[in-house]
Amino acid sequence: MKQTFAIIGLGRFGGSLLKKLSDANQEVLGVDSNEQVVQDYMDIATHTAIADGQDEDALRDLDIASFDHVIVSIGHNIQANILTTILVKDLGAKHVVAKAETDVHAKVLERIGADLIVHPEAEMGRRVAHQLMTPNILNFIDLSDDYSLAEVRINNPKFAGVTLSEIDLRNKFGLNVIAVRHGNNDVVVTPGPDEKIALNDILSVIGRNKQIDAFDEKTNYQGR
Repeated sequence: MKQTFAIIGLGRFGGSLLKKLSDANQEVLGVDSNEQVVQDYMDIATHTAIADGQDEDALRDLDIASFDHVIVSIGHNIQANILTTILVKDLGAKHVVAKAETDVHAKVLERIGADLIVHPEAEMGRRVAHQLMTPNILNFIDLSDDYSLAEVRINNPKFAGVTLSEIDLRNKFGLNVIAVRHGNNDVVVTPGPDEKIALNDILSVIGRNKQIDAFDEKTNYQGR
């Protein structure tokens, strides 16, 4: 379903988000106070505007309240980030996503009513650290502090040629398998219990983080 997005602040994070949403054929307005930056995205975004997020009249002229999502991605200038978040909330924005630079900044954004707070640098650090410590977990998405969706590669021969019912992830690890990607890149969504697993297949699982880590230890072949 096509949705509308307004991105205020076209730095590294905001610009990357704009490109991804545009590639997904979403309607995107890119806003920045720097004319050169805005020109860089004129051929990518649906609409662009040179405007200061701290200018209430400018935000009103952009009809900021009409967008499904407003992303405040102003970086480094925390004061501007906070004030812009307050203004778009006051103007009636439906769903406000705000980028935080620090934990304290995130707490302030939460207090002033941001609907979703993202901390890209901290999240990337956690992701890289997790992948270094658990190389078989190729990707993961935090669903909450305790739960994640993860892609786990099967590289232990004892799991090769067995079915999902034999592995019995739900009872043994408390995990639900939502997809299996076989070596030929054939993806089976919501696989049945008789789905056979081969070496180097990738399982997409949902569960508690500690249970995902426990399963990863079992699938990580260390010559034993």
